[in-house]
Amino acid sequence: MEDNFQSAYQEEEDRLNSALMEIDTVLERLRGIPVYTGHDYTEQALEASREQRRKDLAKLRQEPYFGRLDFQGKDEDGRKALYIGKIGVDREQVSDRPLVIDWRAPVASLFYSFTGGTEPASYEAPEGLIEGLVFLKRNVVIRKQILERVADTYNRDSDGPAVSDEFLVYRLGENKDNRLRDIVSTIQEEQDKIIRAAKNTALIIQGVAGSGKTTVALHRLAFLLYQYKEQVSAEKMIIFAPNRMFLDYISDVLPELGVGNIAQSTFPDWAADVLGVVLPEQNAAETMSHWFEREGGMPEITEETPGRFKGSTALMGIIESAIGLLENGAVPEGDFSPWEGSVLRRSMILRWHNEEYAPYPPAKRKERVMARIHRWIEMELKKSPSAAAMKDRKKKSAAREKAYSAKWPKYDPLTIYKQIFRAVKVPEDWPVEAPERIPQGVLTSTVKDLKKGILHEEDLPPLLYIHYLLNGNEGGSRFDHIVIDEAQDFSPFQIAVLDLYVKGHSFTILGDLSQGIHAYKGVHAWEEMQTLFAPEHTAYHALTRSYRSTMEIIEFANGILSAGVGSSLLAVPVFRSGNPVRLISYGQPLPEPAAGGDSRIQAVRTALASLSGREYRTVAVLTRSLREAAELYTELAGRFEDIHLIDGSMTEYRGGLSVLPVYLSKGLEFDAVILADADSDHYGGAAWDAKLMYVGCTRALHELWMLHGEGLPPYLQNGEGTVQGWPE
Repeated sequence: MEDNFQSAYQEEEDRLNSALMEIDTVLERLRGIPVYTGHDYTEQALEASREQRRKDLAKLRQEPYFGRLDFQGKDEDGRKALYIGKIGVDREQVSDRPLVIDWRAPVASLFYSFTGGTEPASYEAPEGLIEGLVFLKRNVVIRKQILERVADTYNRDSDGPAVSDEFLVYRLGENKDNRLRDIVSTIQEEQDKIIRAAKNTALIIQGVAGSGKTTVALHRLAFLLYQYKEQVSAEKMIIFAPNRMFLDYISDVLPELGVGNIAQSTFPDWAADVLGVVLPEQNAAETMSHWFEREGGMPEITEETPGRFKGSTALMGIIESAIGLLENGAVPEGDFSPWEGSVLRRSMILRWHNEEYAPYPPAKRKERVMARIHRWIEMELKKSPSAAAMKDRKKKSAAREKAYSAKWPKYDPLTIYKQIFRAVKVPEDWPVEAPERIPQGVLTSTVKDLKKGILHEEDLPPLLYIHYLLNGNEGGSRFDHIVIDEAQDFSPFQIAVLDLYVKGHSFTILGDLSQGIHAYKGVHAWEEMQTLFAPEHTAYHALTRSYRSTMEIIEFANGILSAGVGSSLLAVPVFRSGNPVRLISYGQPLPEPAAGGDSRIQAVRTALASLSGREYRTVAVLTRSLREAAELYTELAGRFEDIHLIDGSMTEYRGGLSVLPVYLSKGLEFDAVILADADSDHYGGAAWDAKLMYVGCTRALHELWMLHGEGLPPYLQNGEGTVQGWPE
C-alpha cells in the first residue's frame, strides 16, 4: 500500500514538473511578444486573446490542476489521463488531449458524476452521448507549485473499487478564513447536476445548512458563461444577497474561477437605484429591532402582516387594476384648443392614444401623444396670417399645451402608490377603486408611514411593479441570469417583478425553509414561488447533504429542527467526526477560578479564550439580540485582540473573533461558535425560536459550545450527543 502511494506521488510530481515547464515555456514566449497598442481591430482582438492567455497561464502555474481522470472512450484504443483544473489550457503542439481541461468542459463532468463501479460511464458532449470506462479518479492538492497531497478516490485496478470520501473530508476539515472559497475540486454529484442545469429555467434549490447552496450557485454562473458563451455575458448577470457584508464574504469565489464583472447587490439597493429613491439605513435597523429585539419574542405573523401582504400576488392584482383604470381614463375630457378658432378633437387624440400608440406603456404613450399634439400645433402655426399672429398663437399654445398635459394622470410610481393606499388626496375623477381589498391593518400602517415619507423594503416590489407597468423596461436590456441567495426571505412579489427584468425565466433561486427566520416577509413554502412559473419553466432540487459541520453538530442541530419545528428537512452529514457539542451552564465552576464579576461574562470570556487559543481562524460569539451583542463586545474588547462587533451596518467581514446577534449570522460560517444565552429566557418554545437557534448552531464548522442560564427550551432538554460542562 505504501509502495503504491509512493509510486503515485512520484508519478504526479513528475507530471507536475513537466506541466510547469510547458506552462513556463509558453508564458515566456507570450511575454516576449510586444504588446500591440495600435488601432487595427484584428490586431487588437489578437492582443486581447494573448493577454488573457498570459493572465490564465500566470494563474495556472501556481495551481495548474486539482484532479485526474483516466478515461477510455468506447471507440478509443487506450485510456487517456485527463487533468482537470479551474482554467483550461491547450498544448502548444497538436495533441490528443489538452494540457489542462477546464472543469466546466463536458468530459470533466465525469470527474464529478462518476460514483464508482465497473460499468461504463457516460457524459453529454456537443456531438452526443460519449460512453467509456473510467480507470482512475485522483485528487491532487497543489499549492504554489508544490504537490502536497495525492488521493485516489477510485482505481479500477485496485482491490477496492468504491469511491471514497477521504479527500472530501480532508478538505472540509480545513479551517476557515474571512472569505468563502470555491469548491471546484470537491463538487459532488448532486451539486454538479445543479451547476450544469439548462439556462432558461427558474431553478429552485432547497438546501440544508452547509449544503453549499451559495457556492453551487456561484459555480453555476461560471458554468453558464462557459457553456453559453455566445448567448450570455457576465455584465448581464446579477447576484442578489441578503446584505452587503455577505456580498463581501462571497466576493473571492468568482475571481478564483476566472469570472469577473458580475453585478452583486442587495435587492433594496438595486430597486432603490432603478426607482431613483433613497431608502434610509435606519429603516432596516428598525425593522430588525421590531421583529428580533422585542420583549416576549417575535410578534404574531399572519397573511395580513404588512410584509406578507405586500409581498403577495394579491397586491399585484390591485396595482394592475389601478393602472388599468388609470390608463382607460387618461385622456382628458373635451377637445384641445391651442388658441381661439383652432380645435383638435378629442376623438383624434383618443385614436392616437388607444390605437396608434397602444403598444406603448402608459407613461410612454402619454409622451408620444403629447409629442403628436405638439407637432400638430407646429403645423397649425404655419397657417398663421402674419408673423405677429404666429407669435401670439405660439405664446398661447405653449401655456395651453402645458395646462392640457397637467390634466393627464401623474405617472409617478410613488404618487400612484400613495393614491392606491389613500395616503394623499385623490382627485374626484381619479378612476381607481377604493382600497377595500387591502387589510385594514396594512392600510392604516402604510398610510401613516407614507404620510411621514417613510418607505420600507416591503414597499419596493409594488413600487417597482408600478414603475414597470408605467414605463416598461426603460433600459431595453434584461439580465441573462439572476441568482437569489437566501431566497426564503424573498417574497413572491419580488420574484415576479424580477422575472420582468430577466430573459427566459433564467433564475437560480436558493434557500432553506428551515432557516426562514424572516417569515414576516419571506415565503413559508417553495410552492409560493413555483406557482409563479409555468411547469416547463421551473425545476426543483433538494440538497440534503451538509458539508459544513461535523456529524456531532449536524445531528445536534437536526434534533432542534425535529423537536422544535417538526421539520423533515434534515441534513445528512458527511462522515466527519469532531468534538461533541458542549452544554455549559453559567452556574458551573470555571476551569480556572476568576476574580469576581458576573458569572455569565466570565463564562463567555473563558469559552472565547479556550477556543481562540486553538488553531481556529474564525470564532464567533452569537447572542439573542443586538443589545446583548454590543454589551458583550464591550466586556470582551479589552481582553481580546482582533475582535469585531457585527451590527448589520458593516460592509466587510474581517474574520478573526466576532460578536453578533444570531439573526445576523445567517449565511456566514465560523470554525467555532459560542452560542450565548441558549436558555428559555432567550429562546421560547415557538418554531421561530427553534429556527433561530438552528441558524446559530449550523454556523459552526468544527466546534459548538452552548452557554446557558437556568432552564432550557424544550427542544434542547434531551441533550443527546452532548457533553456537559467545561473541557478538562
